[in-house]
Amino acid sequence: MAQQERPGDLDGAEPGAEAPAGGKEFSNRFGLPAATALVVGSIIGTGVFALPSSLAPYGLSSLLAFALVTIGALALGSVFGWLNKRVPGSGGPYLYARDAFGDFGGFVTAWAYWLTAWVGNAGIAVAWVGYVEVFVNTDHNPWWSIAIALVGLWLPAAINISGVRNLAWFQIVTTILKFVPLVFMATIGLFFIKAENLGSFNPSGLSWVGAVSAAAAIALFSYLGLETASVAAGRVRDPRRNVSRATVLGTLVCAVVYVLGTVTVFGTVGQQALVDSTSPFSDSATAIFGASWAGQAMAVVAIVSGLGCLNGWTLICAEMPMAAARDRLFPTQFAKLSKKEIPVFGIVAATVLASVLTAFGYWNFQSVFTNVVLLGVFTAVIPYLYSAAAHLYWLIVQGRALNWPHLIRDLVVTAFALLFSFWALAGSGYQAVYYGVFAFFLGIPVYVWMKSQRKEYGETPVTPIRYPADSPYFLSPNGNNGASDKNASPSPSETQEQS
Repeated sequence: MAQQERPGDLDGAEPGAEAPAGGKEFSNRFGLPAATALVVGSIIGTGVFALPSSLAPYGLSSLLAFALVTIGALALGSVFGWLNKRVPGSGGPYLYARDAFGDFGGFVTAWAYWLTAWVGNAGIAVAWVGYVEVFVNTDHNPWWSIAIALVGLWLPAAINISGVRNLAWFQIVTTILKFVPLVFMATIGLFFIKAENLGSFNPSGLSWVGAVSAAAAIALFSYLGLETASVAAGRVRDPRRNVSRATVLGTLVCAVVYVLGTVTVFGTVGQQALVDSTSPFSDSATAIFGASWAGQAMAVVAIVSGLGCLNGWTLICAEMPMAAARDRLFPTQFAKLSKKEIPVFGIVAATVLASVLTAFGYWNFQSVFTNVVLLGVFTAVIPYLYSAAAHLYWLIVQGRALNWPHLIRDLVVTAFALLFSFWALAGSGYQAVYYGVFAFFLGIPVYVWMKSQRKEYGETPVTPIRYPADSPYFLSPNGNNGASDKNASPSPSETQEQS
């Protein structure tokens, strides 16, 4: 099923204008390496470097939570890959929810994901500051911490505004620089584990089920970004192949590094020292090599990693609202592009909001990183729920287009991704739910205002985009692309829809 879009929704198009052939929205696009780097770079930020300290209060039960979250993340990654083949273009979860559930489903998904993006940037910036302060502001003066965080937020924004090529190259370089040391920690570091450092299974005082659920909500933050290739699909060459591959490959690679790297940190740093640490990977490297230079080198890796992650997420902060703005569900300022095809307004708006939240967090949250993480997880799970539900809905209604083995596989994986999202939502915690629900419902007046600007009440008819058979976005009724099935005849349901 093709992406649904109203005539005149495209930026700068007159009413009745057609979508670009093949869905090619941008002249500057990147391939599989950059798309995979976007996924890996967006997933592996500074969150993983601060994560062991946040998981330490739950002991070894958090490793069980991490393993379960990894399985759920891979299921979600598969779902996003399948969804992009059906509903192409930039926007990711927004497009999928709108395709299945209409304008309101699309809007609440875009709103929640937009919140996730800039709230997540605030969390990344807070963790990034912890590693910068290995070298400066070692007494953690909050004013200087805020100033450092602002540098971390606005430098990637400037790189994004400078153009797609610059941000793509920066993403690839930073991904390589941070990935090699993390692979070392996830492999060689395992040989330095001491059993006495691992501590007890569940020192939290909660039931083991409660401890695993709470740890899972925190661990899920480390996988936020697995959908970034689908969100920026309009900027990817050959998106039908590359988006799916980048999503699954990037998530799988990160999963291996994450789980094994966390085990290394747990086994080389004492549990109580880990709870109090602001730079656990640096402490682990120091313990492995017995010298402070190792910890400082790992801090440099975390700093580079954070900048690369913020670079990718800053792009995503603007891509989602840009897609919604083209459908006039977000303010039109988000859809405007610079001469370098960059949505500058979306980047600046998200960076300003992340800066405010970061400053607020340093003065009002008892545990800045953990609380910002849980808030970001709560808002992220909403788009995940809508996306999994959209694919499950499509499988139930249109699943006959697939053969039985593929249908059963897709149903099982999608149902697991949906249940996993509900589980992660339940573990977010009361404070995150309170702030998250408040921020989420702030979007309702925005939706009412946007509908009133269009002089619409309720849902309105939509016109599906029909891509040519040689388009990389073309999808025939049996699920093949145009290159392999140009002469396929439409199914009865397709014929009825076209008429």
